[in-house]
Amino acid sequence: MNPQTHLAIDGYVDAIPAPGTGWGTVAFDLIHSPADADAVAPDAPDIVYSCTTADPDLADVLLREIQPGDLLRVTGIIVQPDAPGAPARFTVDGLEVLEAAPASVLSDLVLDRYGIYVVVFDGRDQVPVFTASGRWVGEAASPDAIGALIDTWENGGTP
Repeated sequence: MNPQTHLAIDGYVDAIPAPGTGWGTVAFDLIHSPADADAVAPDAPDIVYSCTTADPDLADVLLREIQPGDLLRVTGIIVQPDAPGAPARFTVDGLEVLEAAPASVLSDLVLDRYGIYVVVFDGRDQVPVFTASGRWVGEAASPDAIGALIDTWENGGTP
């Protein structure tokens, strides 16, 4: 395979897509299983692709509509990792939802606003925090630490 290849991959979203490092960007992991399970070794591992997009329209869909367990077909450019064992990087330029996750997966997700900030309560102790425009702020260690994280961010500190 070339260092960069344009292709389509079907796979399941591993975790809630997260805002990327820049405005209008999103990062998420996609788990791809071998297409023909009978033709590969029984213990062949699934492949994890580290996906990003800089397309604001795709970023909006990923942040608002895509949930863990959704089956997606993504198209884009794949770049092989520099380090052995690291996931391949996939820059997404197209997205199609093939199958939505069962509703029970979605029931524990709550988004809440704190002024211009959005927090994600998803059943974990850590609470992801980002601005309403999609800029990543950080992850609070617990719900009680959200205020301190926002204060640090607003005062120019690094969480």
